[in-house]
Amino acid sequence: MGQIIWLASYPKSGNTWLRAFLANYRAGGSEPVDINRLPELSFSDSRVRYFDQVAGRPTAGLPFAEIHRLRPAVHQLFAQARDGTVLVKTHCTLSQIDDIPTITPELTAAALYVVRTPLDVAVSFAHHFGLPMASAVQAISFPQLKSAPQDDTVAQPFSDWSSHVLSWLDAPGLKLHWLRYEDLHRAPARVFKGVIAFLGWPFEAERLRNAIRQSDFRTLAAQEAKAGFVEASRKAERFFRRGQIGSWRSELTADQVAFLTDRHRGVMTRLGYLGPDGKPAVREPERANG
Repeated sequence: MGQIIWLASYPKSGNTWLRAFLANYRAGGSEPVDINRLPELSFSDSRVRYFDQVAGRPTAGLPFAEIHRLRPAVHQLFAQARDGTVLVKTHCTLSQIDDIPTITPELTAAALYVVRTPLDVAVSFAHHFGLPMASAVQAISFPQLKSAPQDDTVAQPFSDWSSHVLSWLDAPGLKLHWLRYEDLHRAPARVFKGVIAFLGWPFEAERLRNAIRQSDFRTLAAQEAKAGFVEASRKAERFFRRGQIGSWRSELTADQVAFLTDRHRGVMTRLGYLGPDGKPAVREPERANG
């Protein structure tokens, strides 16, 4: 039986980019991996079919509490799927609900966590879920936030942005490597090289360069434009919308920026999303990765 390496993030923070890079690096091919094969190459802990499988019956329409009780069995299913390590995507906050962990510790080897400034998360969240910007700003600041179940996904507990980040970064005993979405844009080779080292995969410079190119935003967006993307939201025109940093500057009001920075000031400061003057500015985080 294998052990799970979680590919974790708050929604709309770069998880798909990370998975696409890992899929392309592992494949080492001359052509990009089909984005619609990503769910085959790394499991997702939100997919209904896995909950149906462990329950032995359809689980659509079950209350959240009943779905949540199935999580440890779903995680067991992932671990039993392969020997060695198993990559599993999650947007769940790392916590316990009714004494049941959202992430099963005894099946966990490690985690990769992608973080993105909540200012850009709010913008991407609004477009992805079809929400007014003001609602998205409030949503990612709501401690009890959960996703709504869909035909192919179960509800997931997100919590607010700060609580989600801290639940992973400060999880006791968890072997963790975290990376910033913004650094992926600015120095993809350096950041992804660190990911490969953390996973213990053999490093090849040419393979790294190819995987970065094969998983860049333009390549992923072109694939979606041609064949669609199975993980796209029904409420959004496209999944790969802009892939930029700093789009909040043209889409959030001054009051919305003030609300988010006030609500998430501690974590934003720690991760380098606020400058010494308390204003948004990406800089080196206060605490090193580890």
